Amino acid sequence: MKCLIFGGGGFLGSHLCDALLTAGHAVRIFDRPNLRHFRAFGKDEQIEWVEGDFLNAEDVSKALIGCDTVFHLVSTTLPRSSNENPAYDVDTNLATTVRLLDAACKAGVGKIIFASSGGTVYGIPQSAPISENHPTEPICSYGICKLAIEKYLHLYNILHGLKYCVLRLSNPFGERQRISSAQGAVSVFLHKALRGETIEIWGDGSVVRDYFHVSDAARAFLQAATQSGYPHIMNIGSGSGKSLNDILTAIEAAVGWPVARKYLPSRAFDVPVNVLDIAKARDCLGWHPTISFEAGIARTLTWMKTQPD
Repeated sequence: MKCLIFGGGGFLGSHLCDALLTAGHAVRIFDRPNLRHFRAFGKDEQIEWVEGDFLNAEDVSKALIGCDTVFHLVSTTLPRSSNENPAYDVDTNLATTVRLLDAACKAGVGKIIFASSGGTVYGIPQSAPISENHPTEPICSYGICKLAIEKYLHLYNILHGLKYCVLRLSNPFGERQRISSAQGAVSVFLHKALRGETIEIWGDGSVVRDYFHVSDAARAFLQAATQSGYPHIMNIGSGSGKSLNDILTAIEAAVGWPVARKYLPSRAFDVPVNVLDIAKARDCLGWHPTISFEAGIARTLTWMKTQPD
């Protein structure tokens, strides 16, 4: 395949790029200008790096030329901040994605694989683990926009025959996650533990989420690219939950010393439990996570120790 990754220079995108190249596919990365490449590429690797602005329709249209499979990993907002300016979220994520779909149809793209959010599209769970049939009632703009993009993908499939697959991700973590973004509890906590800093926790630490290693996420996208037929939407996660306190316990075991904790008031948009049912991905993609939570922390720790402060 000739693959285009929007956001290919980022955390998830870089791991997806590695997986695609290993599988023998040609990859074009589209990302922001002056972004540092995550690694050196060999002369035999079919890689092309294109700089551009996802909000610029012309940049996006040019990047699509000659590509048959597109991975959409870009988001301009975070769940915790999206409610502060929902209009910005709609303008920069939903509207730009609709323009991307128009351009993809004109360019003859065969399939789009979209990174949705299993952590936000369902809202407050009525039951757990959460299947794809669970009601979708997001309580943050981030989740609403992700859900709306899913609906537009369905619409463009009906109107134009554009094939698509939506992967509703839980919480991937691992090497190359940007600590500066303050996103990703596992990596942020691990970084602070290594530096001897106090770890701040919103609430009493009982909030439960579904965490899995980023390489397993990349493999799910790779397999979704060649998946045909239905279903169009699948959960991707570990299928089990860890509380924030569980994470800290695992980190203490990994680093070998206790970490300082500071508990803060809980936040309104934090749902108490979010664990995904991944049975559909197992059945339809033949996918399941292969790296345990503890092994993922060990790999992240090893990588983190090689990074400059």
